[in-house]
Amino acid sequence: ITFVNPGSPVQPLLMELLNSAAENNITFVRPAYFIISGFIGIPNIRYYFVFLCFIYILAVMGNTLVITVITLDHTLRSPKYVAVFNLAFTDLLSSSSLMPKVLDIFLLNHYYISYNDCLTFMFFSFTFYAMQAFNLVVMSFDRVMAIMYPLHYQMRVSHKLILSLIAFFWLFAITLILTEVGLLTRLSFCKSVIIESYFCDHGPMYRLGCNDVTHNRAISGLAVTLILRFPLAFIVGSYLKAFKTCTGHLSLVAIYFLPITFVYIFGSVIHPNARIISLSITTALPPMLNPIIYVLQTQEIKEALKKLQTRVHVFINSGKG
Repeated sequence: ITFVNPGSPVQPLLMELLNSAAENNITFVRPAYFIISGFIGIPNIRYYFVFLCFIYILAVMGNTLVITVITLDHTLRSPKYVAVFNLAFTDLLSSSSLMPKVLDIFLLNHYYISYNDCLTFMFFSFTFYAMQAFNLVVMSFDRVMAIMYPLHYQMRVSHKLILSLIAFFWLFAITLILTEVGLLTRLSFCKSVIIESYFCDHGPMYRLGCNDVTHNRAISGLAVTLILRFPLAFIVGSYLKAFKTCTGHLSLVAIYFLPITFVYIFGSVIHPNARIISLSITTALPPMLNPIIYVLQTQEIKEALKKLQTRVHVFINSGKG
């Protein structure tokens, strides 16, 4: 069994779990709890949590604003803004499924999480994160079609097509992640119950299994290929002819794909604490930056914000009158 460092705040709980198992002569097939080790041992980490909390608040405010503007302004009804709306919606879900739990774990010292809650946490976090990548694919498809076929864009790209693509990717993401999480239920966790990550991460979790993890390793590699490599290759390939006109969207792609790709490629050679910090930043920043980039880069949303601001002022002044 792998133990945490002496003096760690999670050690008493772990010892209680292991001693209980030893007394009853049972094996950890499905332990009652997992321990999220994450940021434990990193000095001055509470200041970093303040930073993550600030990012989360900005992400919620920014994406809520984008959703509100697109919903209220009837001029933003093109297929492009269906994809933008879904990106903001996915970013909001992604941030809200991950950051509050991370802050709860490490600010309030709730390091343990039940077996079922951990799998549920993993399913929603990975599904929303996968949809962020797939939604960037939809947006790149829409952008390239608009550039390559400007006169026939409206005939080629319809609301039905964009909605169908988004629905397909949602179904695909749910199926892929459900399979990935489902394969974990066949593992016997007799090595340890300590997950060396800041959330219920698939890789660190399946490596705790003491039986055959071949299928888990295979589905993990498949998921990385389908969620990161293929979308990135498609987006880069589709924008080779239109690089100068797509800098805004390419910045979203770079913010999402480059850090997470670096972590997964070089994660085995960097310090575990550095990997955890890097991974947490790559999952926290995109939902915050996406709405900022779109507000600054998209003229239609700027105009819609001005209209919304005018409506608010009129409403406030009418209330005073």
